[in-house]
Amino acid sequence: MKVKPSESLKIDAFSMRIGDVQDVDLDRLHVLSLSVGWPHRAEDWQFLRESGQGFVALDEIGRVLGSAMWFPHGAGFATVGMVITSPRLQTLGAAQWLMKRALEKVAGRDLRLNATRAARRLYLSLDFQPEKTVYQCQGVVHPIGSASMEKADSEVRRLRAEHVPAIIALDTAGFGVRREALVQKLFDQSVGYGLFDDGALKAFALCRPFGRGHVVGPVVAVQDADAIAVVRPHVAEHSGGFLRVDTHMESGEFAAFLSHSGMPVFDTVLTMSSGKRLADFAVGDGVGPITYALASQTLG
Repeated sequence: MKVKPSESLKIDAFSMRIGDVQDVDLDRLHVLSLSVGWPHRAEDWQFLRESGQGFVALDEIGRVLGSAMWFPHGAGFATVGMVITSPRLQTLGAAQWLMKRALEKVAGRDLRLNATRAARRLYLSLDFQPEKTVYQCQGVVHPIGSASMEKADSEVRRLRAEHVPAIIALDTAGFGVRREALVQKLFDQSVGYGLFDDGALKAFALCRPFGRGHVVGPVVAVQDADAIAVVRPHVAEHSGGFLRVDTHMESGEFAAFLSHSGMPVFDTVLTMSSGKRLADFAVGDGVGPITYALASQTLG
């Protein structure tokens, strides 16, 4: 018989109890992410709370000592993220306790997450399988080169509300799962640029406030040149400011463009899956749009 996770956990001479992430003050969530060096602002936490669900671990006096969130897309898929425990509890079972509670809520779904080095052993123990490295590229940016398109009928222009259905369709092709509500929320908080060919959207990049500055993502395109074309305006607009891009691209023109623009690789995480593997979500014959940059490590 399967034993359900308990509502409380005795740990390190005190007890923790489970709570809903929606019921906790934002400033306490912000303190939690700061305790492990994550850049999330209170506003970033609020966006995530509006986009998903989650648990927190609370001590006897209501301090937040851990968190775990999930972001469902339809009945068959979810991403998992914001799995945090305060440093003193990382090796004492608190993260596994929270994860088991979260996994109970997403049972039956295919799952995807991005694991820090410290958390990989935990996720392996929960039957998540390694997929691809994510390169966290960030820094103070500056424009390089100039925009040029091979075909005269291709142009990059600012995205508007009327383009959202095409953005959702392109994101679905690149990500492998339709996440309509999330993409709409991201669009509402972002500046976006799209590459249009004969009036049809071929690539896009959204950019929104996050952490120390702004994050560019998702970015979806068929080839490196197109991905560069839609990210370049964001680099120009934020010249002298801090930008971040999370990408699976280790090498090639897109990776080189990020580095030369002032966003070298700062850190890496590992995309892991439970259920369907990344390749199982590929659309068509493998030559269609791909996700060049994640919306974020938490959202995928």
